[in-house]
Amino acid sequence: MRIAVVGGKLQGVEACYLARKAGWHVRLVDRRRDVLAGGVCDEFIQCELTREEDLTRAFGDLDLILPALENQTALDALSRFSSRSGIPLAFDPRAYRISSSKISSDRLFAELKLSAPEPWPEDVFPLIAKPSGSSGSRGVRLICNPDQLQAAFMAGVSPIDWVIQEYLPGPSYSLEVVSVEGCRRCFQATELFMDAAFDCKRVIAPAKLSTSLSDEFERIGLTLAEAVDLRGVMDVEVILNSGKLNVLEIDARLPSQTPTVVFWSSGVNLVQVLCEAICGKPLPSSATIAAERGVVYEHIHVRPALLETGGEHVMTAAGTLQVYSDFFGADEALTDYASDRDDWCATLIITGRDREDAWQKRCQVLSEICRRFGIEQCLDPEPMYRCNAGER
Repeated sequence: MRIAVVGGKLQGVEACYLARKAGWHVRLVDRRRDVLAGGVCDEFIQCELTREEDLTRAFGDLDLILPALENQTALDALSRFSSRSGIPLAFDPRAYRISSSKISSDRLFAELKLSAPEPWPEDVFPLIAKPSGSSGSRGVRLICNPDQLQAAFMAGVSPIDWVIQEYLPGPSYSLEVVSVEGCRRCFQATELFMDAAFDCKRVIAPAKLSTSLSDEFERIGLTLAEAVDLRGVMDVEVILNSGKLNVLEIDARLPSQTPTVVFWSSGVNLVQVLCEAICGKPLPSSATIAAERGVVYEHIHVRPALLETGGEHVMTAAGTLQVYSDFFGADEALTDYASDRDDWCATLIITGRDREDAWQKRCQVLSEICRRFGIEQCLDPEPMYRCNAGER
């Protein structure tokens, strides 16, 4: 298959990486030339997506278009071109519009009577504030007292455009759902770990969920996919608090990070499943999923005398990424590393027989990097989950 991946940021890296794992020819399309995914594709075309002749030049000879961006104008242009040309688009515009607004998503959770963080009960702290139209954990803030709340919405920022909720501590999990023509499948759940800014720095599989919670997670995913009449892929994120799964958000688009973890752990290539389903191939049954291997997927930033883990923002600041095998002991890495550089970033992909084995191997990889570069300080920041009692 010959496909176009539109967008060269982290979603584009994910899409190109997994499409090439499927053995497909991948054309990356972006309006900028120097993009993260530039080293993970077979060919690149610079295109603004605004003129018919440019769209035909970029996509006219391909089998499918896979959007990997969140620019609404570009997404609308791709939808129109797909309708005119007949080239399939692996994207659901209607479901995306619902999921791209946290306000609309929260309203949907309430209508479906799904457990979710309650809207902020006045004068109760701590709380979580997040911009409604922002993707993932971008802009999320933990607010511990009224002074911090007031400071957060100074300088003309309106709280109307934000979602403000009770803060629920607990482990976070992600699940992908693919749905085409009323046929829906959930795939492997993964566990998410955040940095100090609530940006996902690490994904581990398999997730530590009981059978009953795993079944409940799948039920939530299928319920949401049916409610938005999904035709494509959707990511569902939950937090486990007091033994209950609470829905945090949904994203009706190809996510970054988790599909690669699912691929290395379960053997299921979500990009391949999605694109083939859009082109008419039946979705696989759960019986086709291989035994799960342990996977640790982690972002690191190496500087002189310092190695630090961090969220996806670490990688957005990197140069063009390349895929390296056996990277200081990691199975693979997506990185801008070069032997003459002392400041570089990498996404490490590390596997083992099980979750514990993969974690031990991960520690050995970080130790080897520190040894090779004479690094004495290794930082692994986490969110400040608790506010001081005096701040309430």
